Amino acid sequence: MESTKPPEPLFACFCHPVLMKSIELAPRKRIGLVAHDNKKQDLIEWARYNRSMLEAHELVATGTTGLMLQRELDLPVELLQSGPLGGDLQVGAMIADGSIDFLVFFWDPLEPQPHDTDVKSLLRVAVVWNIPVACDRASADFMISSPLMTGSYERRVPDYSAHNEREVPGAETDGLDLERAD
Repeated sequence: MESTKPPEPLFACFCHPVLMKSIELAPRKRIGLVAHDNKKQDLIEWARYNRSMLEAHELVATGTTGLMLQRELDLPVELLQSGPLGGDLQVGAMIADGSIDFLVFFWDPLEPQPHDTDVKSLLRVAVVWNIPVACDRASADFMISSPLMTGSYERRVPDYSAHNEREVPGAETDGLDLERAD
């Protein structure tokens, strides 16, 4: 007689429900701004049109994009590295540590980038941490004009503590702080 027991899932660690937690976003958001070369002018025009909204928030941008925004808007912008030099990765790290609330990323889907893997990683980490992302002008217009941009918002994010605390065969974690590995 054959067993009626269902087979074990191939990726058992992904089959467990992930708990959710809430992060309260203040009315003043920290906005990451990134644009590929062929999209920089679109982002500048969008930012100029929405300057009065943007001045109420903290702005963070990758290299050249940030310099252009500072010059055009006459607003403070925290400058990171240029995208191909690690700026996209810096924005992704800021999303992962909770210091970016909203991402405006005008990327060029028709032009291959030397750092395409960084672009994909940035978009992936934004989804992992449930960050609102606008990848084109229409989406950015809808999002910046939302009443949620100027008010408090409770963002739901997965609680990855079970993932961080899992036992990995052959990995010694005694004494390591998995929440903050330097």
